[in-house]
Amino acid sequence: MGSDSGPGAPAVDAPPGVGRTVDAARRLLASGEWRPAESDADAAAGVRTRLTARLPDRAGTSVLAATDRDRRLQRILRTTLHHLDGGALSPPATALLAAVARAFRPWHPFPNPPRAAAAPRYPGSTSTPPTAAGEALLGPLADLFGTLAAPLPPGTVPLTPRAEPWAVVHEGRFRHYGRPSPSVWTADTFACPACGGRSGPWTVRCDWRAFTLGCACGTVTGDHGLAFSEVWLVLDGAD
Repeated sequence: MGSDSGPGAPAVDAPPGVGRTVDAARRLLASGEWRPAESDADAAAGVRTRLTARLPDRAGTSVLAATDRDRRLQRILRTTLHHLDGGALSPPATALLAAVARAFRPWHPFPNPPRAAAAPRYPGSTSTPPTAAGEALLGPLADLFGTLAAPLPPGTVPLTPRAEPWAVVHEGRFRHYGRPSPSVWTADTFACPACGGRSGPWTVRCDWRAFTLGCACGTVTGDHGLAFSEVWLVLDGAD
């Protein structure tokens, strides 16, 4: 695992939260400064399908109805993470999906938590996620992702705006997860390639294409083998 200079040299400043990110994306799409590439549009269509999914129309207890509501929000998160970790998105699309993932992070373990002890565990999860607050995001996000997924007019070429790089300092470990079978997870903790440190503090820098991790010993590496979500979802200063 080698060292490199990493993506840019942003100031140590956390990225904006979901509200500001959504507003910025809406402005860029409306002004024509962002004309999404096919990969962005395809990901947006996949997420929008989850955002607009109807709840099951079935008789049941209030507990079952509440579970259905949370399961819909959990599926939004999982689909968002699938595209976020796929590595095919432009920087502004990555920033948007990352903000959505943070907003729906409380549903990572709820209502269907990973069963294996080695499965991912992220901060921000509670036994009673804010279901109503999550559902309040569905309409505005569905409208935005519908715009993002729409085909470009004939003769129009994609245009990708710049996404602001950022950095935060993180105290704690980063873990890379594997899933060799549906019920089996593996987990490996990232270690600094120079000093072997695992707990930080890490200076995490991102240009919305890749992360670099800077160790307190001075080593900076982008060759960490971590998926986007494995860094993004554990950060404390990225809301």
